[in-house]
Amino acid sequence: MAATHDFPSDLRAGQEELHQVRAELLALLKRLPWSVEPLDGFSDDGGWRKIERPASPGWTEDEQAEVEKLRERERELAVFVTCHRYWSDLPAGDRVEARMALKHTPPPRAGED
Repeated sequence: MAATHDFPSDLRAGQEELHQVRAELLALLKRLPWSVEPLDGFSDDGGWRKIERPASPGWTEDEQAEVEKLRERERELAVFVTCHRYWSDLPAGDRVEARMALKHTPPPRAGED
């Protein structure tokens, strides 16, 4: 049976925000053109599968700034979560299982801490 972990509230909040930032970044990248720089479209059917891309107008400066802001926040949160003091209190053999459990821990309900 898997162990139950009592994760600190700041660690749970950091993990939850990391999930949110990654989801927001993924959604943004799906909306943006395929190329950061303006490029002509192309079609290549010489490989094992046909690849086609329409012309890309590129990303605006605001779009580039938004992607960079989200990527920077993602990096900050990843460092916060992975370097949190909680992990040093766990036996080394339990850290991987605990880290996986944290990734799947639902956010605390209002009033819970």
